[in-house]
Amino acid sequence: MTEVYCYAKCSTCKKALKWLDDNGITYKAIDIKADHPDEETLRRLHQKSGLPLKRFFNTSGQLYRELELSKKLPDMREDEMFRLLASDGMLVKRPLLVTEDAVLPGFKEEDWRKAL
Repeated sequence: MTEVYCYAKCSTCKKALKWLDDNGITYKAIDIKADHPDEETLRRLHQKSGLPLKRFFNTSGQLYRELELSKKLPDMREDEMFRLLASDGMLVKRPLLVTEDAVLPGFKEEDWRKAL
């Protein structure tokens, strides 16, 4: 089952869910703020994605800016990054697409089309 971690007020999430609906793709929407992935899940998703861990951070989010993570992340150990991401769903890049074979943070129609 395809899962999409998203935030209801996020315009990119709305666009991604509409794209899934328009393309007849069945999915389970998960509220990333209320039901964010825990550290173990994030580790599994990161490994499955093959992407740098930094790609999982919502770099345009208010919390990211408040915590000044652009300055801190380069010196942060991976374990610290995972703990931080697991602490608040608003730090995780969204929407986060999870399929049987792929994990994609953010919405790029071309990438999602390939993954689905």
